[in-house]
Amino acid sequence: MSNSLISMSKKCYVCGTTFNIHKHHIYMGANRNNSEKIGAWVYLCATHHNGSSAGVHYNHKLDLELKQLAQREFEKSHSRDDFMKIIHKNYL
Repeated sequence: MSNSLISMSKKCYVCGTTFNIHKHHIYMGANRNNSEKIGAWVYLCATHHNGSSAGVHYNHKLDLELKQLAQREFEKSHSRDDFMKIIHKNYL
């Protein structure tokens, strides 16, 4: 398992609860494995993952915030070109 670019604390990144925690890969679909490799994942509670309309899978604003945050963190130690080669889309 890779270290998260955002937070290794096993609590929800959004609300801080430690109850019913899920690992969310920020870049999904074909990029799920790439998300794991580069650390583009975060812990979320069920509510903020996929258990309600507030969850990242239904809340476009939260989804975009996490994508942008992960890209910014990745680019602190890598180039934008490196990011584009891996994820194939710029979120900034």
